[in-house]
Amino acid sequence: MSRKAAYPLIDVFAGPGGLGEGFSSLTRGKKDTYFKSVISIEQDEFAHQTLLLRHFLKAFKDRELPEDYYRYLKGEITLAELYKQHPKQKKSADKSAIRLSLGAGNHNRVRKLISDRLKNQTKWALMGGPPCQAYSLVGRSRMMGDPEFKKDQRHFLYKEYLRIIIDHAPPVFVMENVKGLLSARVDGERVINRIISDLTSPKNALGISSNGLGYRLYSLSEDELPIVEVDPRIFLVRAEEYGVPQARHRMFIVGIRDDIDVHPGRLQPQSSPTLKQTIGDLPKIRSGVSKGNDNYERWRREIEGLDLAKVRSELNGNKYAKDLHERMASDLAEPFSALDKSSSRYPAKSCFSHEVLNSIHDSKLTNLNSHESRAHMPSDLRRYVFAASFASVSGKTPKLADFPVSLLPEHANVKEGRAGTMFSDRFRVQLPDQPSTTITSHISKDGHYFIHYDPQQCRSLTVREAARLQTFPDNYCFEGPRTSQYHQVGNAVPPYLAKQIAAIIAEVLDQMKDDNA
Repeated sequence: MSRKAAYPLIDVFAGPGGLGEGFSSLTRGKKDTYFKSVISIEQDEFAHQTLLLRHFLKAFKDRELPEDYYRYLKGEITLAELYKQHPKQKKSADKSAIRLSLGAGNHNRVRKLISDRLKNQTKWALMGGPPCQAYSLVGRSRMMGDPEFKKDQRHFLYKEYLRIIIDHAPPVFVMENVKGLLSARVDGERVINRIISDLTSPKNALGISSNGLGYRLYSLSEDELPIVEVDPRIFLVRAEEYGVPQARHRMFIVGIRDDIDVHPGRLQPQSSPTLKQTIGDLPKIRSGVSKGNDNYERWRREIEGLDLAKVRSELNGNKYAKDLHERMASDLAEPFSALDKSSSRYPAKSCFSHEVLNSIHDSKLTNLNSHESRAHMPSDLRRYVFAASFASVSGKTPKLADFPVSLLPEHANVKEGRAGTMFSDRFRVQLPDQPSTTITSHISKDGHYFIHYDPQQCRSLTVREAARLQTFPDNYCFEGPRTSQYHQVGNAVPPYLAKQIAAIIAEVLDQMKDDNA
């Protein structure tokens, strides 16, 4: 039986490849893939290195990872040596994973690259999400006082997406972006309304004669078909409702060309594993200690510097005070394990059965990658112990108003935080028995929102833990320094969600008539 050719996939603003990973993991039978990433474009240096490595691995027969790759993960060979030993696959990756900035200066080059790789094929898909920091709620809160905010080009990078649509008229596209689009405004106009209008008629959006090129827009989570007065909220996808162990809410807009009489399906709800089920089997490690010698003994002394009597006195009246004091006293009385700051020990497959956990685990792995903690100030270590203990006792993460005065940070807006008017959840514990909160790019700068639930580890989440919550396989290697790795993970689309979206897009292409060119 002959193998059916994969549908070409064009992936722009690709990041480390989350969307592409999900699409390329969808198979017909055991080995034939539905999609092949023929072009993935990303401008960030380290995200591109990650993307390039993954394209290199996809070039192997039947997508079987070579033994040399596992040797690279164990540090036995360098990345350069890995590539040198497999020149054919490296050459393939160089052609498909392109480091390039999308913009007017590279428009002609991008058009030619895509045309050359599509080779007049008519059944293919375009996907990607323009950089979203200027739309995100966090980004806007940080930038609203900046007079250059309205000029930020990240407001308008989706127009580069429109140019690709105009140049190549894809039969179907998927555009992803942050929830903040729902409320973002530029010059008083809602950004999402403009984007919906522009995606519906891309040539008109750029002042070009429409020539009949138009798209119908669909939601992946709602049955309602957008007509004239579309409610943009129908495009919101809540990842935790579709098996992802993370409360990640993002906009996904599917566009189908007007001349194609096919309607896409919808994502089917399914349960998600909890945070503990997803990361609880990873080796226990301790946080680092900043400013001074960093070793287990000092780390332990800093934690034991927590004055429990003072904490109990300051918590007088808090309904969790007694149980919290007992929990912290018990934790501090027990000998803490002599933990290291990192571990490369790869755990056995989780006993909890869930498709997403099966997709994460790799039985061939013997070395765990990117499971290394960050360093924190001694005062923050004590806050982490308190916060994780509070969550264990109360079942919820503490607000600043729940902290004893002696553990409050010395920040100018702490008073407002305790009053609940600003950053009241500055220290957020990830609760073990539910999905995590959204893994954002901000995790690269601040671990306070991503505190591990175990008080005896006293730390924020590692890159590997964040990657698991994003449903990246454990064999997915993020290149670059740790800060960049966090950033890549936080900006990515969960591959497990992307695979479900891929099944919907594949069905659209399967139903297309051959004369839809």
